[in-house]
Amino acid sequence: MKKGEASREDLVDEIVEPEQKRQFDWDTVLEKVKKDLYFPPSWLFSIKVAKTEGKLVALEARTHFQALWVKNHYLHLINETTRKLYGANSFEVTINADDEESSNQKKQKKNGKKIRQSWESRDLEEASFFNSANTFENFVVGQSNQFAHAASYAIAENPGMAYNPLFIHSGVGLGKTHLIHSIANHISRKYENRLNTFCISAEHFTNGVVQSIKTGSMDKFRNLYRFNCDVLLIDDIQFIAGKDSTQEEFFHTFNSLYTAKKQIVITSDKPPSVMKNFEERLKSRFEWGLTADIQTPEVETKMAIIEKKAEEEKIEIPVEVSSFLAQNVISNIRELEGSLNKLFAYSRMLNEEITLEMSKKLLRGLVKKETPKVITIELIQKETSAFFGMTVKDLKSNQKRKKVSEPRQIAMFLSRKYTSSSFPEIASRFGGKNHSTVVHAVKNVENKISKDLAVSNSVAAISAILEKFITS
Repeated sequence: MKKGEASREDLVDEIVEPEQKRQFDWDTVLEKVKKDLYFPPSWLFSIKVAKTEGKLVALEARTHFQALWVKNHYLHLINETTRKLYGANSFEVTINADDEESSNQKKQKKNGKKIRQSWESRDLEEASFFNSANTFENFVVGQSNQFAHAASYAIAENPGMAYNPLFIHSGVGLGKTHLIHSIANHISRKYENRLNTFCISAEHFTNGVVQSIKTGSMDKFRNLYRFNCDVLLIDDIQFIAGKDSTQEEFFHTFNSLYTAKKQIVITSDKPPSVMKNFEERLKSRFEWGLTADIQTPEVETKMAIIEKKAEEEKIEIPVEVSSFLAQNVISNIRELEGSLNKLFAYSRMLNEEITLEMSKKLLRGLVKKETPKVITIELIQKETSAFFGMTVKDLKSNQKRKKVSEPRQIAMFLSRKYTSSSFPEIASRFGGKNHSTVVHAVKNVENKISKDLAVSNSVAAISAILEKFITS
């Protein structure tokens, strides 16, 4: 560069107005930052400038949690935006908690008191945890869970835009938890941690309520879940049944998030309509969005799960072994995986190939073949008619009224699902009807499950009754 020539940085600095160079406008920076965030937390707009010394700008947050979150997730973007607005060598932005909170901690330390980590920060670490091993990529999709899987994936792609809330229900160990952790992992990757995603159990939420009441920190608890959360995934909501204070807090948390168009996903062991010891206003909100059930997987899906697990463990498993397990371990996926883990461990320790004979010997206490409890068409007819408040005779009749024909079709669908009976065999047990009637009934119920909430809930509730018979 020749003597007397201005450098490129000098020219850039000359372009910036002198007044603009001297004054840092936080509102302008924040407005630019807002445009780069998909769902900025509402508390971000409460952050103020504490002081400006030369090129150093110190922001002030209300709590240590907010300061920590901005530092870890937004500070880089804030500084990048600042440089774009004021030049490469203009301001450097930092952030701290407010002086009042800091002085309280100093006072506690001076008095010799143990300083507890702020409850928001501690709980954020727990609430933000989700199992990275549970993803959509390793979730095996079959007829029993494809609707719940599709809805979950749609939400993970565009949280808050559709299916809000999503309510997933099923029996124990059928994949509800895997799905909500998959949603959390997908959102975390896609949005690069720009969304505050809380994945918690109902027990964790309950403990938070109890602890907050005990310590008089209810405002902090509410601030965390109602104003600092973009996606709330809560597992096993049935465990807050009968807990009035927890239901009250969850009701208002739900309303706050829903109004702000934040995504809510809830799982339970039963559909909202049959949940007991829940406030009606809360149950009605569970049904505002989409309800999806996961049914007991058919043999083909269970075989696919076994093969997927074997592939992950890099162990070969014969088809006859996977077929044996799929047909005999019938209660849930968790028990199926437990049986597989035992089989894999035994094979590794003794350096033996997995065979059908070994599997039968090793898992004889786990499989149900020894003393099976069989679901019969008669049992299905009995439980279905009892559920709808009618007689088995009505179920077998030729009445075409919807209040009789729909339960009949559901019973036929369940007979096909839970027994090995053919269409003609099922038809003969329902008053000697034609097999095409059963074919039509099964297809009709399959179609309604994803569209008609009443049918979906009825199928799920009766299925739960039948499955308790198997596992009891």
